[in-house]
Amino acid sequence: LRFRGRNALLLVIIATMMVPTQLGVIPLYLLMTKLNWNDRLPAVIVPALVTGFGVFMMRQYAGQAVSDELIEAARVDGCGTARIWWNVVVPALRPAAAVLGLLTFMTTWNDFLWPYAVLNDPENPTVQLSLRALSDGYYQDMSQVFTGTALATLPLLLVFVLFGRQIIGGIMEGAVKA
Repeated sequence: LRFRGRNALLLVIIATMMVPTQLGVIPLYLLMTKLNWNDRLPAVIVPALVTGFGVFMMRQYAGQAVSDELIEAARVDGCGTARIWWNVVVPALRPAAAVLGLLTFMTTWNDFLWPYAVLNDPENPTVQLSLRALSDGYYQDMSQVFTGTALATLPLLLVFVLFGRQIIGGIMEGAVKA
């Protein structure tokens, strides 16, 4: 959608990408405390759902994949804004959404700092916190650590196997000029 100030809003989003993640830990922790989400998994999941990179990537892809002529043709056919979004824009953005979903999942799955800050309950660990717990202590059983690391990569491989065709199609679509 075209609206006044969209370029300024894009600059603000890009500016958020320049701020290191570590600077946002304390304000985000205070927000999670106010929401009473400490020691709960939503505190790890919700902040990772929307990032500046994701907004920028989807905006750039949408500008390329969804032409103005396609939207105008849908309007001439009598579609409203919601129907255009659901029947025209969403199918065109599906490859980029698959790539973004995989990148977001990998980033969140491998994150250590934020879950370490917000999850203190040993009953509720993430994979990286569990791997850290395996390597703690006076004696480290390296075979246990390596086995845990190998098991931690299995969900990433499973996601890639399940959505690989969509992801490769999204990557290749952006690489080939029309």
